[in-house]
Amino acid sequence: MKRVLDLLAASLKGFLYYDEKDVKHETMRLAYATDASVYQEKPLAVAIPADVEDLRKLIVFARSHRVTLIPRTAGTSLAGQVVGAGIVVDVSRAFNAILELNVAERWVRVQPGVIRDDLNAYLKPYGLMYGPETSTANRAMIGGMIGNNSSGLHSIVWGDARQNLLSADMLLDDGSLVCFEAVNEQQLVQKLSLSNREGDIYRNIHAIITDKDNLSMIRSGYPKKNVRRRNTGYAIDMLVESVQPFNLCQLLAGSEGTLGILTEARLKVMPLPPKEVGLLCVHFADLIESMRGNVIALRHGPAASELVDKYIMDFTIGHPTYQRNRFFIEGDPESLLIVEFRADTYEELVRKANALKEELQDMQLGYAYPLVTGPRCNAVWEVRKAGLGLIRNLPGESQPVNLIEDCAVAPEDLPAYVADVQRLLAAEGVHASYYAHAGAGELHIEPFINLKTATGKQQFRNILEKATDLVLKYRGSLSGEHGDGRLRGEFIGKVLGENIYQLLLQVKAIFDPHSVFNANKIVHTPPMDTSLRYEHGIKDSVIRTYFDFTNDEGILRLAEKCSGSGDCRKSEIAGGTMCPSFMATRDEKDTTRARANILRQFLTNSTKKNRFDHKEIKEVMDLCLSCKGCKSECPSSVDVTKMKAEFLQHYYDKNGSSFRAKVIANFSKSQQLASFIAPIYNGVVSSEKLSSLIKALLGFATNRSLPKVAAHTLKDWHKRRIKRTSDRKVYLFCDEFTNYNDTDIGITAIKLLEALGYEIIIPEHVDSGRTYLSKGFVKKAKQLAKKNVLLLHGVVSADIPLVGIEPSAILTFRDEYIDLADPEWKNEAIALSRNSLLIDEFLDRERVAGRIREDMFTSEPRNIKLHGHCYQKAFHLVGHTYNILSLPKNHEVEIIPSGCCGMAGSFGYEKEHYDVSMKVAELVLLPCIRETEVETLIVAPGTSCRHQIKDGVGRRSYHPIEVLFNALK
Repeated sequence: MKRVLDLLAASLKGFLYYDEKDVKHETMRLAYATDASVYQEKPLAVAIPADVEDLRKLIVFARSHRVTLIPRTAGTSLAGQVVGAGIVVDVSRAFNAILELNVAERWVRVQPGVIRDDLNAYLKPYGLMYGPETSTANRAMIGGMIGNNSSGLHSIVWGDARQNLLSADMLLDDGSLVCFEAVNEQQLVQKLSLSNREGDIYRNIHAIITDKDNLSMIRSGYPKKNVRRRNTGYAIDMLVESVQPFNLCQLLAGSEGTLGILTEARLKVMPLPPKEVGLLCVHFADLIESMRGNVIALRHGPAASELVDKYIMDFTIGHPTYQRNRFFIEGDPESLLIVEFRADTYEELVRKANALKEELQDMQLGYAYPLVTGPRCNAVWEVRKAGLGLIRNLPGESQPVNLIEDCAVAPEDLPAYVADVQRLLAAEGVHASYYAHAGAGELHIEPFINLKTATGKQQFRNILEKATDLVLKYRGSLSGEHGDGRLRGEFIGKVLGENIYQLLLQVKAIFDPHSVFNANKIVHTPPMDTSLRYEHGIKDSVIRTYFDFTNDEGILRLAEKCSGSGDCRKSEIAGGTMCPSFMATRDEKDTTRARANILRQFLTNSTKKNRFDHKEIKEVMDLCLSCKGCKSECPSSVDVTKMKAEFLQHYYDKNGSSFRAKVIANFSKSQQLASFIAPIYNGVVSSEKLSSLIKALLGFATNRSLPKVAAHTLKDWHKRRIKRTSDRKVYLFCDEFTNYNDTDIGITAIKLLEALGYEIIIPEHVDSGRTYLSKGFVKKAKQLAKKNVLLLHGVVSADIPLVGIEPSAILTFRDEYIDLADPEWKNEAIALSRNSLLIDEFLDRERVAGRIREDMFTSEPRNIKLHGHCYQKAFHLVGHTYNILSLPKNHEVEIIPSGCCGMAGSFGYEKEHYDVSMKVAELVLLPCIRETEVETLIVAPGTSCRHQIKDGVGRRSYHPIEVLFNALK
């Protein structure tokens, strides 16, 4: 097979990864072995086609060699749709263009790799939007949404993907390209007379749906009409029930890539909804009661009615992001019903919400009814949308599984259906989380099961088998929006009837007689309890680590927390920091998800004594910028920055480290030596010829400038000067970057604090250890952490905190030090972390306390654009910087909607990473600065960020304290 794959790869304009002896190839295959489901199967190959001709070549190859093609966009399928042993065809990279918009007729033509939220960002200036939305809308792509017939929380008013699909351009199994669209009776007759594959499809499908016996079976076997979510099998019922004109798109939506490969789609778009939005958050003490409340809510014409249960709410407590979004929760509800209303005026909005509130109160349903309006609604929806990832934080091996989460019934049947499900799960001895689309009759019910055990696997099968009886009882749908895939396909015949299942087999054979497309999904599926992620693996899962992973239940458990939901695949248009390298490359292997999954696979299956000793892990970690975005933006808080550092130390233990890595880790030592001969050193690094030799020696990019050292260190400057005394004292952490390179900023910080009435003390301490952590020298970082903790414990306190200037250094005290600490100095590390503050944070705290006031500063107008450091964003500290910069009257501050700057310490210096570094910077940050007037101040607290801005646009940027110092009266 390798020989023919070699020939195929040579013929493609895009890429084909298949060679098991090539590290990158094998890494890509492992990255695509999973999706957001519980399944895992390594593909034969991964194809990244460049154009339609590449797709045709893949189809010809698959048909000739009896290999199946698995079409894939974002890979967030929950039923295993994009997992299999064939060739995964990822169209997300090359097929991502918005091709045409017709505002008058309200349609848009797109390629399948267009992200739903990115499409709506494009449509918004025209006053239009695409309605269907999943909770993954900031990374879900149109191709996948059509494949699954995605719906989303507003589907009761905006419809699903099927209802909004006008036409689809699709490649068939013979490589022909066909456009399926609405046809009138005359056009249908013409289609039926065609003597090609298109004609065959029309004739055979038309014969199925016009046969009287088939019609009778379809009308009695498919879900009853008031079940809004209906996605079981192929949607031949929609072809039967739909009025003219005839449109095979009804069948293609929900077909999960099993009938052909989509190349373009024409979608309906709709006017933007009314701007006034409000969420009536109804609190219930009982889950079934909330289902009765949902029936009442639907009488009031809401835009959405969504459930959030106690499990999800509890996981928001203490979460780095979602704790802040709990403001609307009163008491300790068992469940919340979030009912959205929209109106043209605020008064009308309140009237609608109050009408529902009054009826619920009259019927004694619910106990609290806060109404959230305006922008704060986004925070409420974030809690709801993060449900799948949040419940992955449940301690222990029993975890939520996608199983019966997609079953749908009529909304009026939900109270009885949920009660039946509760009894079913109780009989199996398992608990579950309940959330999502109550208004559409589809709750995401996720049982907590340990799939690593035989008992758990048996429960997995038993629950779905018994749930199918309930689906039949209420004439519901086995799948509502997540699809059948390989999870539910086995039971379609039971739910719809074996005669209808035979019709589904005919549909597959009509479109794809040779199983070219996504074989063994929907029909001919293997047993639902095979090819699970945890089928194999070493029984002894105890892995010794340098970091303390106790709170994560070990590094393997932390990696396993990745649900595959793909939050790390959002684009720069959606915003956020995670994951900068993916935003630049759009390669699956560069996602947080891929890094966690590949690490998990080797930690689970490796037979080596050192399970980290695998080049594939090194390959997938290579472009991780250690930005910490995943620590807060991943709903499951899968901290890849921490896991990468841990991996590198183990990898070094076995294979040694490079000269460059050692030089970077020992940065402060080289800068200390350089400071003794500062003029000579600065002359060398400023010389194009001499600095190029240094860059060549270290493997640095030639286009990157090298940092200079100050004529004296900050510590020396502070020792020599007359110090101001005050009752208000501050300990300043003199980090290694400020001490040697950004000394002027350190001096300015001291002068500013003194001018504001503080005495500055630099206590005895050593380097932060940041450079060692960034290159994976965890053992050395731990030594420095211990020294700092022992030196500063008992010195630093809440009254006299430790304040730092460089975010990456001072926030090490807040993050890594705690997990580096041994039990005997753990409490001291935690205490120190609580009193270690970024200088921006300290100044803002003093502002709130009234000790720093507006009248201390001038009222001179200043326009400021702020780029926050990644670590600030991970700890939600950018707001403090914004507040202090806004303190002087007439300072107008705007936060640049950028993620990572791309420099990431040494990453942007390294020759092989320079291009990615600049691509990251060019996503948002650098273009925004280029468009900014020269009079506007660019502010960046991070030393790496300022260096990137200087190299990228040749413009100076300022630390926030420089701006404040210059604004002093």
